Amino acid sequence: MRTWGRILVFDPETDLPVIDPRTGAQQLQWVKVETAADGNNSLVWLTTLIQVLKLNLNESPFFANYGIPAHPSVVQQVAPDFYATLTQQYFAPYFAALTIAKVLDLPPTYKVNATTVEGTKFEATIAT
Repeated sequence: MRTWGRILVFDPETDLPVIDPRTGAQQLQWVKVETAADGNNSLVWLTTLIQVLKLNLNESPFFANYGIPAHPSVVQQVAPDFYATLTQQYFAPYFAALTIAKVLDLPPTYKVNATTVEGTKFEATIAT
């Protein structure tokens, strides 16, 4: 199994994120995440979950039902909790435990707590 995830690019000399001089934004790089040699797919599912939380609804050309309508939610001032709940329900079978909770912040931000089937715990705050 394989998926792709975005990570920050760091300057090896300063250990600081690289800033794009044209846009002023932090540079991101796509990395491939694959099934481990022992058959463990936990990193694949975790990466996919984070990418889905960062997607806008209907943004994926393959899975139109994935994503969170974050930008329309900011305009309407209503958090997209329904879509976060759908995302949690879809990914829950791939983890021993999974919670996605809203953080009061703009843009819509979610705290993800996941325990893989192997028992590894993961906690992150994901801005959509």
